[in-house]
Amino acid sequence: MVFDASPEMIGILVACQSMAHLVGSIPFGILVDSVQQRNLTIAASLGSLTGFIGAVAAIMLDSIVLFGASVTIAGFGVVLFVLSALSILPKVTVRKGLAKANAAIEVPRAIASFVVPLLIGLYFTAVPPVLIIAIAVIGSLLAVGFTSSLPAVEMEPPASSRVLKRIVEGGTFVLRHRLLLPISLCAIFWNLAFAALLVVLVPVIRQVYLIDPGAFGIGLSFFGLAMILGTWVIGRFSDRIAPNIILLFGPGSSVLAALGMALIPSGGSPLLFYACMFLLGFGPSMWLVTQNSVRQLVTPSERLGRVNAVIQTAIYGIRPLGALAGGLVAGNWGPQTGLVFVVLAYTASFLAALFSDLRGVRSYAELSPEDERALNSGAMMTK
Repeated sequence: MVFDASPEMIGILVACQSMAHLVGSIPFGILVDSVQQRNLTIAASLGSLTGFIGAVAAIMLDSIVLFGASVTIAGFGVVLFVLSALSILPKVTVRKGLAKANAAIEVPRAIASFVVPLLIGLYFTAVPPVLIIAIAVIGSLLAVGFTSSLPAVEMEPPASSRVLKRIVEGGTFVLRHRLLLPISLCAIFWNLAFAALLVVLVPVIRQVYLIDPGAFGIGLSFFGLAMILGTWVIGRFSDRIAPNIILLFGPGSSVLAALGMALIPSGGSPLLFYACMFLLGFGPSMWLVTQNSVRQLVTPSERLGRVNAVIQTAIYGIRPLGALAGGLVAGNWGPQTGLVFVVLAYTASFLAALFSDLRGVRSYAELSPEDERALNSGAMMTK
């Protein structure tokens, strides 16, 4: 909105941010398996800080090219931090409490996902845009301080094999695993849809819903509020809800949310849009915690960094394609057609989970790295 960008340009900007996952996940995954992970979290925070400082400069210089480059740099910081955190957590948490621990570290992000878009949506037209990004700089400075206080964690001796071989090992493990593969496919289609939705929503709000542009930020805040609630629910009741229920409910609820957005009439109440965004955040936030726990339990610790990197590449690497596709469809065939594309992508995500062995994951206690052979040979994961 600041640069008055077209749908195609918005797609490129969203792709710039998510491009970091596509380019950075694999090399960062190798680093996570071989370099002290506490140091990597600090480096990740410094990377995001650098990116946001560049974004401030881009707005002041009215340079959309510099803005795209800066959010890409900030994205690299996010990628490195996520991979490091996912590998640190199993080392500092007892096996039984892993699901709750995953939920606990998602809560701060969920709170930020609620509060920040809400404030931006309410005050977007009342404050200079550069101030919004300047606040992000302050947040990154705080992140540097917090990560610097982390203790060192125990590391496995780095593998002596070549880099390419180690990457192939991680990818092969995912492709042959009957749980990790459908998790990856489900997440790929979900993130394809989500990236396209972020692009499509701007013209939809302006041209179809005919509501205030600030509704975009407020809608994202409802998404964040749902993430808080969903994360709390799965953290509180993870030992009472079978994982397979959440692994199907997350993508299934996304289909319903996207259909709801496509059916909102012109000039309709923004509350309908906010309700759909809430549903879109609730189920998938529970799914994220659940699949993280499954992934950590079935992957040997010495491979976790590479496996996480492969899955993160597949999951978030698709976002540039989704953003570009969303911008292309909305720009050429209209924003309503863009919403249809989003619905189809979310449906593919649900089907990838529905027709897979994720339906049989009834307990975390049944999962372990030693189950790999049984899983790959088709053993049932039921008590």
